[in-house]
Amino acid sequence: MSGAEQVLAIGRHRMARWPRWHGRLHGSEFAWAIAFVVPYAAVIIVFGVYPILFGFWMASTPSLYADLFSDPVYVQTLVTTVLFVGIGVNLKMFLALLLSGFFTRPRWWIKAILLIYILPWALSAIPAFTSFHWMMIGPGSFLDSLSLALFGVEGPIWFNDRWLALGCNIVAYVWKWMPFWTLIFLAARMAIPRDIHEAADIDGASGFRRFVHVTFPLLANVYLICTLLSTIWALGDFATVSLVSGGAPKRTTDVLATLTIRYAFDMAKPELGVAAAMSALPVLIPLVIGLMRAVRTREVQL
Repeated sequence: MSGAEQVLAIGRHRMARWPRWHGRLHGSEFAWAIAFVVPYAAVIIVFGVYPILFGFWMASTPSLYADLFSDPVYVQTLVTTVLFVGIGVNLKMFLALLLSGFFTRPRWWIKAILLIYILPWALSAIPAFTSFHWMMIGPGSFLDSLSLALFGVEGPIWFNDRWLALGCNIVAYVWKWMPFWTLIFLAARMAIPRDIHEAADIDGASGFRRFVHVTFPLLANVYLICTLLSTIWALGDFATVSLVSGGAPKRTTDVLATLTIRYAFDMAKPELGVAAAMSALPVLIPLVIGLMRAVRTREVQL
């Protein structure tokens, strides 16, 4: 018997032993199948499908969107959201990529720094952002007191200025989530074969040239997918702005996630709040499609 015939014989033997599930289930098999499927289907319908459909129904009135765009607070919030997401995500991903190269160095003290570095990400968002808020809350805050003690200069009232408050939100967001993406890029760097870097060293490539022409092209697929995913998460980030600046001053640093809650609860207009959340779909849907296409076509490979 030839090799091909042996392979076919083994395949037929395994197929004969494999249970045939294409037929209809009968009796107890059908009852067990229903018993396993129904709880999962019920959870998905109650907590997934129904809230989404109900949200679409609540935000289906065109006049809601006319009210949104006639509200100057909403238009200002759109601009703030674009700045918060655009600056925060890109700054975070760029710094995470650079720091991942630093943490690849095989020194014990660097590994010790890495353990301390990931603590902000390991902390819960509420105490992390609340502590950040109290460090900048006013003239007696930690940063202002430190500035006065070291340099004799009184610090600004951070949350009385829109741009300072927005900067605080962005810095807190980057500080909290950058360690997570640094670990992702660190794992991606460690997956690059050492032979590639050794060949670049033999060719005389410096550290900067090796990063530009070797490391970054190999990490470009991972970087793109991580950036898309981070952007999707940042658009729905409520905790950062709510706990750091609270929208101060005068709701000028609100983002869509916090404005949605204010419409729904503070102003008792849940339909307007849902409409504000739905207004992000023209941005979210292309991002999700782009993420799915990037994962499928690039297969998240180095």
